[in-house]
Amino acid sequence: MPILAGEILPPPVTPGPPISLPDIGRAVATYIDPTGGQWPLSNRALGWYTLAGGVSGLGAAPIDITADPYPRGGSRVRHIQPAARTITWSIRVEGDTHLEFVERWRALARAITCTTRLGPGVLEIARPDGSVRRIAVYYAAGFDGISQGTSSLFWDVAVVQWLCQDPYWYDAVPHIVHRQSDAAANYLNPYPSVSSSQVLGDTTVTNPGDVTAWPTWTITGPASLITMTRGDTGESFVLDPHAAAIGHGDLLAGQHVTVTTEPPTVRYQDGNNWIGALNWPGAVLWNLPPGDTPLTFELDGAAAGSAVDLSFNPRYETA
Repeated sequence: MPILAGEILPPPVTPGPPISLPDIGRAVATYIDPTGGQWPLSNRALGWYTLAGGVSGLGAAPIDITADPYPRGGSRVRHIQPAARTITWSIRVEGDTHLEFVERWRALARAITCTTRLGPGVLEIARPDGSVRRIAVYYAAGFDGISQGTSSLFWDVAVVQWLCQDPYWYDAVPHIVHRQSDAAANYLNPYPSVSSSQVLGDTTVTNPGDVTAWPTWTITGPASLITMTRGDTGESFVLDPHAAAIGHGDLLAGQHVTVTTEPPTVRYQDGNNWIGALNWPGAVLWNLPPGDTPLTFELDGAAAGSAVDLSFNPRYETA
């Protein structure tokens, strides 16, 4: 049962099985509002459900093509840019009484339209194999009903239009790569040995998605200098906690910094902005293309407990 803070929804109407959505097979659709409330869209038992013929916009991401005409005919493609996606979703809301219908209509309208104030909601499609794909959505139009005949008394249909500024679907479960330093062994015993750096990972990461993914990094100390390199292109970025703009000094055991690549941000564990710790202008917060990508994680001053966690959500053309 969907929940809004401080509100109790009425009992469900006559149960019914999840419907088959067009073009995507048998699936379970859920809208997640900006507060985290979940609103199932494919179960008639709740008093609202998706109309099988009223869904569109779940296919390949739209694109804008810039082309220059040739004097002899035809054109040359100069640039291809993914465009924002619009999803249309028809929802029938009903009740055994007029007041029951109105209460459900109002509650669902609040959950969908509050993206204009609270930020995007999420449309989720779950498949029988357990895979779940999501897309961030903003309400654009359509929750005004058809108002034909007796529709406003016991039922009505909202033809919701959602705008998706990122047109790609993403996997609900992030892929995580973890590398951690163990306690060093003194192979020159009884003589001391010192290593100023440690390569935590020469590894290959696989992006199973259809398009580029943008990873998030979490670096945990001890570390005095961090270098992340994409092996196929040589692109890299260096995070220096001694940088003049930061002046922190070595990351100590348990201290951590998070680097996001889209949008580019660097945050220390207390939320402070550490973007100045990167080696600008040479730093490249590189992405992960579809397929296999060789990576190297290197930490100077690494010791037991030093760790790097790479996390990304694969992105897809279709639901």
